[in-house]
Amino acid sequence: MLGKLSWSAIPFDQPIPLAAGALVLIVILAVLAWILVKGYMPYLWREWITSVDHKRIGVMYCLLGLVMLIRGFIDAIMMRSQQALAFRAPGYLPPDHFDQIFSAHGTLMIFFVAMPFVIGLMNFAMPLQLGARDVAFPTLNSVSFWLTATGALLINISLVVGEFSRTGWLAYPPLSELTYSPDVGVDYYLWSVQISGIGTLLTGVNLVTTVLKIHAPGMTYMRMPIFCWTTLASNLLIVAAFPVLTATYAMLLLDRYLGFHFFTNTAGGNMMMFMNLIWMWGHPEVYILILPAFGIYSEVVSTFSRKPLFGYRSMVMATMAICIISFMVWLHHFFTMGAGANVNAIFGIASMIIAVPTGVKIFNWLFTMYGGRVVFAVPMMWAIAFMITFTIGGMTGVLLAVPPADFLVHNSLFLVAHFHNVIIGGVLFGVFAGYTYWFPKAFGFRLHEGWGRAAFWFWVIGFYVAWMPGYVLGLEGMTRRLQHYDVAAWHPWLVIAAFGTVIILLGIISQIVQLFVSIKLREELRDVTGDPWNGRSLEWSTASPPPPFNFGVLPNVEGEEPYWGVKQRAIERGELRPEPEYSEIELPRNSPTGFICAFFATFAGFALIWHIWWLVILSCIGAFITFVIFAWRDRSEYIIPVEEVARLDRANRTARAAWLAANVQAAE
Repeated sequence: MLGKLSWSAIPFDQPIPLAAGALVLIVILAVLAWILVKGYMPYLWREWITSVDHKRIGVMYCLLGLVMLIRGFIDAIMMRSQQALAFRAPGYLPPDHFDQIFSAHGTLMIFFVAMPFVIGLMNFAMPLQLGARDVAFPTLNSVSFWLTATGALLINISLVVGEFSRTGWLAYPPLSELTYSPDVGVDYYLWSVQISGIGTLLTGVNLVTTVLKIHAPGMTYMRMPIFCWTTLASNLLIVAAFPVLTATYAMLLLDRYLGFHFFTNTAGGNMMMFMNLIWMWGHPEVYILILPAFGIYSEVVSTFSRKPLFGYRSMVMATMAICIISFMVWLHHFFTMGAGANVNAIFGIASMIIAVPTGVKIFNWLFTMYGGRVVFAVPMMWAIAFMITFTIGGMTGVLLAVPPADFLVHNSLFLVAHFHNVIIGGVLFGVFAGYTYWFPKAFGFRLHEGWGRAAFWFWVIGFYVAWMPGYVLGLEGMTRRLQHYDVAAWHPWLVIAAFGTVIILLGIISQIVQLFVSIKLREELRDVTGDPWNGRSLEWSTASPPPPFNFGVLPNVEGEEPYWGVKQRAIERGELRPEPEYSEIELPRNSPTGFICAFFATFAGFALIWHIWWLVILSCIGAFITFVIFAWRDRSEYIIPVEEVARLDRANRTARAAWLAANVQAAE
């Protein structure tokens, strides 16, 4: 009846996962109880859970990323503390649990922290920058988010029901084959990633279509902000690369469930084909994450340097060059597999070439700052820290692109330090910059500057203390994923790294405090104009938070910095442009389709993991019926009356007129 599921699946003999799972369950129940007692459930269902508004969905993606960041960072603390204590000692984590922790940490941080965060920021800001009402497929957007949330939920269920994969974050065979991993850990991993990967692929189709087809009047491609270009490049990579991931894991699932032999050691299987396929997805994935961060830095550096972005067209060319070349470098992840000197040389050269367009971007950001009136707000501080940190990570990456050097440090902590140097210093610093930059646009008040600076310094200092020792340890020969060790020279460096993790923890705590303090002081931090940073692109031309329809009247774009030009002309005239002629606006209705599909996907995934076949069938039927009902809806849109459109837009115009009068008076 319940397949392989039994009471033995719950780890009663392991206090750490049991306590962690109990704590998570208590927190979830407490939050649900608070929501019900306060009577917030109807509001949450109406305004958030069933919303198809790209802004709400973007915020929910970012919230998911923040929650999973805390979950994944707990794993990081456990790994670092274990290694600090495990010098000629067993430490406090048994090998089996340690293997699950490093596998869960990598999976969570890439698939359920970095991906949701960058997709959330793209979802939120890109349609506003294009002057659009919404993304191309709003309901599909909701389905994408809730499928991603399903994947995250399944991984967290593995804390208390069964176990997680012990094969690393990419489930390399033959270790992930049924012979060597007969438990459900790899199944949890595969179904979590497959379900969330489908959501990500749908997002890629959605956002590519939006960037290519939905623009405000006059918004040509060469007038789009750089963030829109990096969104386009990132989602083109998603559309091209994620089917490879889905097919690769589908083959691995066929091996495990039906006895196929794609990646086995026997019967004609070839595990090195898995390496080729997984890194044909995996290296573009790095750029799927970093390209939107590059776009955020471009927006932030231009805004806080008070001047246009230097070399706009070269930035566009560099972005699209990275998009193309990122598919030509995957083999540098396994130079040591024996492909041969010629193959290694070709991929090594390609890996060095891809550093050139990245270098173009760094110089363009520096030249944008040069001669500008730089304002050192928190988003700008993240951007400057990125430029320094990412340059170090980039140089170590070029070193790893040299096959002979890679032979020495492959699979060592040098490689792990490089990867974290790029992902934390590039992606995570980028999403923190974007989170701080667009927070007032999403909620109408700024984040507290003091706590933001504290979080910044704790994160940056903690990162260097935690990960610079990794380069030393890698050169000293320490391989990754060691649960214990007996080399005395490694121990001091691992203690320093553990101390750096504690400093980063202080940064995360500062960010949590910053959020609570900002909410408490929201009236003092309120932005009534919709333009708290003196911005240059279209998202700052509407109210904060934006109305459901984004713009009362779609803007008419006349240059590369459309809002900056409008604002400067208004200051010269001393008055706003005449009030536009408003009309009613048609918007898509909210839909529970995404949430209901995720509900069935969760049960289907859990049932597939535990071989509960009747539940798999029922869940698939439920999901199918949900889509049929959605397809046969009679009314898919609703009308916002012209009076409501005018009321909301006039309120924002009044606030901007007051700001304009104050600025003109100050200038006189």
